[in-house]
Amino acid sequence: MWKITFQRLAIMIVMLLCVSVVAFCVPMFSDGDPARTILLANSNSLDLAPEAVEALRRELGLDQPLAAQYLNWLGNALTGDFGKSFANRQPVGDEILRALGVSITIALSALGVALLIALPLGTAAAMRPGSRLDTFTTLLIQTLVATPEYWFAPVSILFFVLWLGLLQSAGWTGWESVVLPAMALSLRPTAYFTQITRAAMLDVLEAPYITAARARGLSLNQAVMFHGVRNGSLPVVTFFALWFAGLLGGSVVSEVIFGIPGMGRLLYEAVINNDIPVLQGAFVSIVGLSIVINTAADLGYMIVNPAMRNAHGR
Repeated sequence: MWKITFQRLAIMIVMLLCVSVVAFCVPMFSDGDPARTILLANSNSLDLAPEAVEALRRELGLDQPLAAQYLNWLGNALTGDFGKSFANRQPVGDEILRALGVSITIALSALGVALLIALPLGTAAAMRPGSRLDTFTTLLIQTLVATPEYWFAPVSILFFVLWLGLLQSAGWTGWESVVLPAMALSLRPTAYFTQITRAAMLDVLEAPYITAARARGLSLNQAVMFHGVRNGSLPVVTFFALWFAGLLGGSVVSEVIFGIPGMGRLLYEAVINNDIPVLQGAFVSIVGLSIVINTAADLGYMIVNPAMRNAHGR
């Protein structure tokens, strides 16, 4: 197990370094000189003095060799220093921390809703294959997958805010700000978690240990509850980590529609403003955190599943 852990950690470190290289190269994909971009963002004139541009280039270390620039940037990034935003001159690290807190709250809420619906519904559908409940579950999965967030979000605002007056449509003030975005983001995870749970439980119900449990006098519900739920939910753990990592930076539509200051909206505004430091910091934070989460989920899956651990051990 320790060997597998060290291998996964080594792979994770290499991937994080690759991510840092890509993020460092972001300014090379943009038009113009970063020094000129910074000065233009803080000036009303398009006619910049060459001396000012050159002085800022020296201050930013852009006159140094590329390898030295990368090492300096990486050293600062490891401390959370991604420079200042071109748009508002605020530290990028502080903006990312605030946005990450918002996005993590929404992502966990959305996935929590998805699990509360998917695990019992998928398990019940698997225990009664071909029944009306199973048919309803299949229709629900197809409906949720086909429902786009950019349609559900405004419709939910129309219904819950304008008609019922229960929730707020935009901003970030309290729990009321979480409900509608979490509902919008939970649609597809609910569908996939339900489908995965149903498929996994169908396999579990045919496993020998379920038959043995029934032979000892346990009912089907008791056998599933005490012996089947844990194994049937293992695949959902892996997909939970994947969806959580994806929602951190992939909730642009919902965050823009609901006016939420999360990572999705931060990235959207950074692209609009050509805010290179924010793009670099957000890219490193989202992709790096996704790699760490998926590595942790992979190791956790092997811990709770001895079959996987033994397979890797060979």
